[in-house]
Amino acid sequence: MYNIDLLTNKNDIMETLFIGREKEQRMLKEYLGSSQSEFIAVYGRRRVGKTFLIKHVIQEAAAYYVAGMHQATLKMQLENFIQPMRLNGFKQRKPSNWLQAFFQLEQYLERLPEGNKIIFIDEMPWMDTQHSHFVSGLEHFWNSWAANRSDIKLIVCGSATSWIINNIIKNKGGLHNRVTHTISLAPFTLRECKNYFDAKGFNLQHRQLKECYMIYGGVPYYLSKINKNESIAQSVDRLIFAENGELHNEFHSVYNSLYTNASDHIKVVSALATKGKGLKRRDIKDCTELSNNGNLTTVLEELEQCGFIRAYEPFMAEYKRRRRSATSQHRSPNCLYQLIDPFTLFYFQVFVGHAHNPHYWTQMFLSQEHSTWAGLSFEMLCLNHSEQIKQALSIAGMQSEVLSWFGQGEFRKAQIDMLINRSDDCINICEMKYYNDTLRMTQQDEDDLRRKVNVFLEQSRTHKQIIITMITAHGVEHNTHFGLVQQELTIDDIIQA
Repeated sequence: MYNIDLLTNKNDIMETLFIGREKEQRMLKEYLGSSQSEFIAVYGRRRVGKTFLIKHVIQEAAAYYVAGMHQATLKMQLENFIQPMRLNGFKQRKPSNWLQAFFQLEQYLERLPEGNKIIFIDEMPWMDTQHSHFVSGLEHFWNSWAANRSDIKLIVCGSATSWIINNIIKNKGGLHNRVTHTISLAPFTLRECKNYFDAKGFNLQHRQLKECYMIYGGVPYYLSKINKNESIAQSVDRLIFAENGELHNEFHSVYNSLYTNASDHIKVVSALATKGKGLKRRDIKDCTELSNNGNLTTVLEELEQCGFIRAYEPFMAEYKRRRRSATSQHRSPNCLYQLIDPFTLFYFQVFVGHAHNPHYWTQMFLSQEHSTWAGLSFEMLCLNHSEQIKQALSIAGMQSEVLSWFGQGEFRKAQIDMLINRSDDCINICEMKYYNDTLRMTQQDEDDLRRKVNVFLEQSRTHKQIIITMITAHGVEHNTHFGLVQQELTIDDIIQA
């Protein structure tokens, strides 16, 4: 029951029921089959499939499995912790603290037959109730017992990504550098979404796949709720806008399950949802009325760690910061925070204000409101696929960084939302344009693009070669106004990269 060799045969039976995550499966199997004790931390945002992945790999080979309880007391968590041992015939008195609980786990595991013993503790952050000293108990279990053996494979995970990172992976106390492996599980890319739907027998074209990603964001749990006999718009009405829809209250469920005081986090993402290019820290403070102190720093870090927002330096600020101090870990005052979670953007831009209309999205599909949302969401899609864009541009193996830039021209502001600063003395200026069909550039489009590039060259004072890259949903007509563009990518290119 506890032999790691069980994994191979069991997985052959279940392979058709699990789609994607090939790299993560290989990594996990390699770690579990090693000849030493392993401490493996798996992390990623809620609904991304962490538990599903781990259970798929270990199948019935786990010697011990427990999941933390949301908003439960210490007493309830301890009772829950020892139940799996009791169900397997191990009788011990109820522990009064985590030190005792982990000692009982040691005793239980020592009674098992020889061979690798997989311990899977799911939703670990929920076990760490206030003043419970959970981490101290875990630390003593690993340092004084498990690490001295060769047969313990401890897997921990939880949706509260910031807790896993700060308390386990980056622990500065007794667990410092004790984690042997980490696996960061991200939402599906467009290509992985396509593979998922193809395996499920859907007949989605790239047009529908793009729309699906811009709403659900590649989160496997959300994708699993879509039926192949309905349009993407119908799925949105059924799952999100219907009063009893499975995702009708998902926004608050996600944030409240991740953060003890989610109101501050929601204030921040609400403010960022109004500004596509992002906001500086001082602007976030003004919009949210949160104090510019350590609490705001924590909120921003936790949102970034969970993948809801990103922090990035504008091109000019990045250049100056590096000249000032190449080793500085402090972000400049010009650092921008940007919302990158599609589901959160959809919630604020579309759902809020129309939550009581169960047919809203099918009624508004291809309307002006749809186009406004899609324009911003398409830019987010591109930002979330920057690595695939580099691959499609044949620069994936080159050192580069994705930045932004904004400046003030003679008459109006100029802004570049994606700029790829390359080590080969080139810069890709990426112009991301959403249109539901082939884009036909006009004289105004050409003039705006030319002005933007000229202002950038003048104010950045860069001597690098500029490569103007157009990224659209379905391509650009090569008319007389297309001449400035040197490279172009479409959704097809991003999916296939």
